[in-house]
Amino acid sequence: MHENVIHEGDYVIMYLNRRRTYLVKVKPDQVLHTHRGYVKLGELIGKRYGTKVKSHLGYTFTALKPNLKDFIFKFARKTQIIYPKDIALIIIYTGIGPGWKVVEAGTGSGALTSALAYYVKPNGKVYSYDIRGEALEVARKNLEKAGLLDSVELKLKDVTQGIDERNVDAVVLDLATPWLVVPHAYEALADWGVFASYSPTIDQVVKTVEALKNEGFIAIECLECLVRRIKAVPGETRPETLMIGHTGYIVIARKSIREEID
Repeated sequence: MHENVIHEGDYVIMYLNRRRTYLVKVKPDQVLHTHRGYVKLGELIGKRYGTKVKSHLGYTFTALKPNLKDFIFKFARKTQIIYPKDIALIIIYTGIGPGWKVVEAGTGSGALTSALAYYVKPNGKVYSYDIRGEALEVARKNLEKAGLLDSVELKLKDVTQGIDERNVDAVVLDLATPWLVVPHAYEALADWGVFASYSPTIDQVVKTVEALKNEGFIAIECLECLVRRIKAVPGETRPETLMIGHTGYIVIARKSIREEID
């Protein structure tokens, strides 16, 4: 069957409006209950993505194929996740892609882990460190739901005490003290490797940048991304009242071999 057909066991996004979306697994006897009525999900089997169905109260839902952002926003989580706007900058500024070996630390709920895994597959690997066993278990379930667990190795270990892997393409950090990991990152990275860290405060950035300079990293950049939606309605087009402002700072750097120039 074609990929645009919904099968039993597939995840779909049931779209009511921009504020009301539901990530659900399609089963013959499954029913989605909402404030706008219920929808029998079994009726979607064999239908095309984009199919519209009505709830028993007459409201229209559209069955969409979930993308990476859909999975990330619907992940079970106990802590704040990195927003897609920041994940996107990390991916594009590091150049992470298929076949890369990436060390990540601060697994959390697995949002950034999932994005890294998505971009390194099918032959790459993400080695994700966290000191909290319960966080790794949540991340494991989220990664499995998104179909990305095969590209990730979850590790219960304090990355500030060392990195097991060598010759990795990138080290990406989302933890409170990234500067403590910088020396270990230098040793773990291949000669062409790239470093990235995400920190909510500028004090963390200053310490991280100083550590990077001391270890011989170059091309150090610090970025912040602000996003606002636009209300695009004839006669009313303007920026929306609310926006996603500061979430965190991103530091990017490249490894440089320590050697004297004759």
